[in-house]
Amino acid sequence: MNIPRRRFDTLVIGAGGSGLRAALQLAHAEAKVAVVSKVFPTRSHTVAAQGGINAALANVTPDNWHWHMYDTVKGGDFLGDQDAIEFMCRAAANVVVELEHAGVPFSRLDSGKIYQRPFGGQSRDFGGAQATRTCAAADRTGHAILHTLYQQNIRARSHFFDEFFAVDLLQDAQGDVLGALVIEIETGEPLIIEAKTTLIATGGAGQLFRTNTNARINTGDGMAMALRAGIPLQDMEFFQFHPTGIAGKGMLITEGARGEGGYLVNAEGERFMTRYAPHAADLASRDVVSRAIYAEVKQGRGCGPNADHVLLQVAHLGEEVIRKRLPGIREMAMTFLGIDPAKAPIPVYPTAHYTMGGIPTNRFGQVVVPVAHGEEVIPGLYAVGECACVSVHGANRLGGNSLLDIVVFGRAAGGHIIEYLAEHRYHRELSQAHVDAAVARLSRWERRGGGETVEGLRRELQGVMETYCGVFRSEEVLQEGLAKVLAIQARLDDVRLRDTSRVFNTARIEAFELENLVDLAVATVSSALGRKESRGAHSRVDFPERDDQHWLKHTLFYKQGNTLEYKPVRTKPLTVDTFPPTARVY
Repeated sequence: MNIPRRRFDTLVIGAGGSGLRAALQLAHAEAKVAVVSKVFPTRSHTVAAQGGINAALANVTPDNWHWHMYDTVKGGDFLGDQDAIEFMCRAAANVVVELEHAGVPFSRLDSGKIYQRPFGGQSRDFGGAQATRTCAAADRTGHAILHTLYQQNIRARSHFFDEFFAVDLLQDAQGDVLGALVIEIETGEPLIIEAKTTLIATGGAGQLFRTNTNARINTGDGMAMALRAGIPLQDMEFFQFHPTGIAGKGMLITEGARGEGGYLVNAEGERFMTRYAPHAADLASRDVVSRAIYAEVKQGRGCGPNADHVLLQVAHLGEEVIRKRLPGIREMAMTFLGIDPAKAPIPVYPTAHYTMGGIPTNRFGQVVVPVAHGEEVIPGLYAVGECACVSVHGANRLGGNSLLDIVVFGRAAGGHIIEYLAEHRYHRELSQAHVDAAVARLSRWERRGGGETVEGLRRELQGVMETYCGVFRSEEVLQEGLAKVLAIQARLDDVRLRDTSRVFNTARIEAFELENLVDLAVATVSSALGRKESRGAHSRVDFPERDDQHWLKHTLFYKQGNTLEYKPVRTKPLTVDTFPPTARVY
């Protein structure tokens, strides 16, 4: 097959906030950048982030980056790499000001400064009073950031391949990544994009679970491509369930609703969070609140005719505050529930939300893999955002740190790529064997007739993950879940598109996405089975305690043989003292 080729300095796969921030950095340095996105860029999932972006600006209450760092380390249950966490928290104020100058329309205080709201897991003075750290554009902060970054990239002349799907990474004879094979979704025509550097910014994999806050596009494509290229995935057992999704539907109700003063109640009208987090109450860390809601429902204090959810009260804030600070959640509740939250409570329940694990990287976005005596950087390959694991979120992400993660490390990766390009000025030849293997995958779904349907198998996979790898886990349940996921993986060969001459090309894309999800499901359940402790979002009822002596380490999952390895947490920060593990209470 004679496939057209294009050459660029950098290929960015994914046009969410992290990919666009990196692309902008590169375009300003006059690098030739290609941005591949399977949707129009402003439909990337960053647009759905609601509550805000964390930075210790101290516009409302006293604050500093060291307190932010402490909260992030503690929020991640001490599994985060403290050098990367320091790097992120120290950079936060600067990147928020950069976003403001780029045109992000942040909400304002009466003083004219950027508006900040309280969020879960935030404190002053290393665990003291509640901090007010989350910079917000009403409850549409991700929307504001994504549109601003896209407009700035258009101005900087970044080259976009909109509605193109990345099939596989392409490598040279030494195994270094030098671009990707992509296909145009509308036509199905393949294209080889060669690049001196490749940055994966494809987001998370919330579509692993039946009830989730994620867009349908969040199928973990970049992580799965890395797995197939022989790169392990780190800490995949840590998947965040957001405590306040719309019950039974999954759409996100921002933590900002509780930050503004909203609170949770059970069927008895009790504000139950003080039982689980006496100090922080409704603004405890997300994993704590999710487990509390689950416990309330399990113990018979759930609301509604089926006693299967709790209620989020915000009406007491008043219609003016809701209209000004929470317009998006009001609109969502009215659209999907017919409820005006200014008059009635919103039914909520934990829903799959965020992938804490991903492609292992350092704080410059370089992909790193373990070798006999430490770690080795894969030259020219980078990953940022939710598909990457730096790891700044550890075992549980704090609200407001995801938007911060994407802009800090998108900028850092862009800066490092500029340095790399200065030292590597020429393109290298792709391995024809790798190209042929990637091209061969294009025809996998072209057979007609019979077999499994993509949609049916995807629904079954999501149901298995929700049942067997949810908020609470055990050896027996995970073993059964792994067997079911592996059985689904074996059935992939039976998937057929009914008739590719008449089925629009998105059917083939959905088949590729299903294959990616299945690989990530195996990685997630296997990693959860391997970790014999409870930490952050990973709750094992058979191992209820955190075990720092044996498990203060990252999980690494390899597709080859479905094997697990481990590596230590980097507990030494760059310039300050280490925060040693302590009891995590709120």
